[in-house]
Amino acid sequence: MTICFKGTACKYEIEAVMKLFIPVETFEFLYEETVSEGDHALISADNSGDKTVLSCEVFFEGKHCEKSREIATGEDTELPLCQLLYKCMNEITGIVPEWGCITGIRPVKKVNALLDRGFSKAEIFADIKEKYYTSDNKLELAYLTAVTQRDALKTLKNNSYSLYIAIPFCPSRCSYCSFVSHSIETPNAKKLIPQYVDKLCEELELTAKIADETGLFLDTVYIGGGTPTSLSAEQIEKIMKTVKKFFDISKIREYTVEAGRCDTITPEKLSVIKENGADRISINPQTMNADVLKAIGRRHSPEAVVKAFEQARAAGFDNINMDTIAGLPTDTPESFKSTIEQLISLDPEEITVHTLTLKRAANLFRDDQLVSDENIAEMVDFSAKRLTEAGYLPYYLYRQKNTLKNLENVGYAKAGKEGLYNIYIMEEAQTIIACGASASTKLFDPQTGKIERIFNYKYPYEYISRFDTMCGKKAEIKRFFQEELL
Repeated sequence: MTICFKGTACKYEIEAVMKLFIPVETFEFLYEETVSEGDHALISADNSGDKTVLSCEVFFEGKHCEKSREIATGEDTELPLCQLLYKCMNEITGIVPEWGCITGIRPVKKVNALLDRGFSKAEIFADIKEKYYTSDNKLELAYLTAVTQRDALKTLKNNSYSLYIAIPFCPSRCSYCSFVSHSIETPNAKKLIPQYVDKLCEELELTAKIADETGLFLDTVYIGGGTPTSLSAEQIEKIMKTVKKFFDISKIREYTVEAGRCDTITPEKLSVIKENGADRISINPQTMNADVLKAIGRRHSPEAVVKAFEQARAAGFDNINMDTIAGLPTDTPESFKSTIEQLISLDPEEITVHTLTLKRAANLFRDDQLVSDENIAEMVDFSAKRLTEAGYLPYYLYRQKNTLKNLENVGYAKAGKEGLYNIYIMEEAQTIIACGASASTKLFDPQTGKIERIFNYKYPYEYISRFDTMCGKKAEIKRFFQEELL
């Protein structure tokens, strides 16, 4: 499909709205030129004096719709143009996205911003519904999430930061995965892992030094992946002992390790993780249906999930998160509901419900066994209702491009067990300093809201071979905070 812009160029926003209605479509963009054949959209802003006329005209699958409106010259055109396009595509396709024309990954930030301004619940609903056409169902979810996380946001200290450590290795690659993650069974990965661990420990030492010199103090630690427990117990211990040696973890409020796949979990690894300071882990079944596990390339059984969970409890972990995914191939609403019920019966402190996202890098992208939109919506709605009934409240929420039915990922937790790191990174409320391949540091100034990012090299071999150059980027941390203090 071709999208033509005249007098405006809000490509990212317009493409995001289009993907609400035709998510797998690819687009060609033209500027100051038009087409007259095939599926296309004409997006224009005509500035004439003190008024600007915005218009959107769409030709799609033999149907046509046109909308326009006037705004004062100088006003932001981005949201009004998105609104016009949304209305056109809604009329043409009949699709009514529950999130309306909210396209960003952090809808809860909009609720938090209005809460900070003293808006009541009714005022928040009215404001967001007027601007974005969001359904009451999703507004209720976003509002409850924002309220749940308020205490965690209020307890943030201005000069705190969280440390993220990336372990981009897994026992095998799941069919839905698009992350930078390498199977530990390949010869290249086996060769790279020892080098990777050594370089990661070097980067951690350097990072601790820079953070101390900058006057920051460590608040939470999150070791993620990939699957960190793909590494040996000795390799995990080396990384965690490096953290303990160079960072002050005596006052941190949370230390998470993603144990992830139960086929990588052993009592020895759990003991190492616990002894070296972690107090929160994830054990992620994704589904408790054996046939669905097979369909996505997981080799473990539902019984192995239960065994890993029991081992974690025996190792002393009293804060365990478990992930599941709505919309996996061959899954059904009944099977998904059974997964939720089985996880509730295990009684973890947190249960996270993701909606399947189709990324081009995932093997599943063109799978013909995908679950229907209606069934996925039923799964997501059931999880929200059932988990809330069971005493789990939504505490963080985010959305991704190409998520089936434009739905969301939600973390649910028992009171007082909310994952602080998850809240802070999703609400962009705290500096996150990241180490490892593909890791992204996000520097945040709480006074101005300014954000800057520093990206590590994406792949482990690149991370290793260009290590010194990459470490040089860490000087940007000191520069950012020194400039912000001026």
